Amino acid sequence: MSIAKQILSIQNDLAHTHAKLIAVTKTRSIDELNLTYDAGILDFGENRVQELVEKQAILPKDIRWHQIGHLQTNKVKYIAPFVHLIHTVDSLKLLMEINQQAIKNNRIIKCLFQMYIAQEETKFGLLPNELYEILENPILAELKNIQIVGLMGMASFTEDTNQISKEFTSLAQLLHHLKSNQTGIQLGNIAWDELSMGMSSDYLLAAELGSTLVRVGSAIYGARE
Repeated sequence: MSIAKQILSIQNDLAHTHAKLIAVTKTRSIDELNLTYDAGILDFGENRVQELVEKQAILPKDIRWHQIGHLQTNKVKYIAPFVHLIHTVDSLKLLMEINQQAIKNNRIIKCLFQMYIAQEETKFGLLPNELYEILENPILAELKNIQIVGLMGMASFTEDTNQISKEFTSLAQLLHHLKSNQTGIQLGNIAWDELSMGMSSDYLLAAELGSTLVRVGSAIYGARE
């Protein structure tokens, strides 16, 4: 099936939900990205900064680039001029660097806190108590060039749908808790609007459990060679 048909099929799956499709384009060719763009997709997700920068330079300028892989502080400067949303903020240090680079580029950069929800040691992310430590730190209010817009999480790599469902539900509940302001934390640079969860194998489940952004690669392009 062609890229355009795959995208249409996924969008049909998502039509009854509030989820937007992000095409995960890491390791994909420029030709494949152009076909994705021609199919009407403007949200592209990349894991590696170098690849993101190289592709952004040659592809249409109205593409919204999402950094969805682990981000090191020393790499922020390369994507700060154009990145649409950083999904993977997992420390105050990283947030401070994003703010610093956003100032240099006269921008406000949107970010998500990456939460650790999986039963695996390999995934990055914050635990709830670590999130609250950042939210309660007075430094956060001083970061005027970032905008926290929600949470991101990656479920365990398993075929156990119940396990994945529990992990997604826990993340959705945390967002709801923050949104209903049960924490009492009110800052001008925070809006709890987005929930980035769900990938090729579980995007529909994630969307039905409240995801607003699903990150889909192999379901569009096929397995990587």
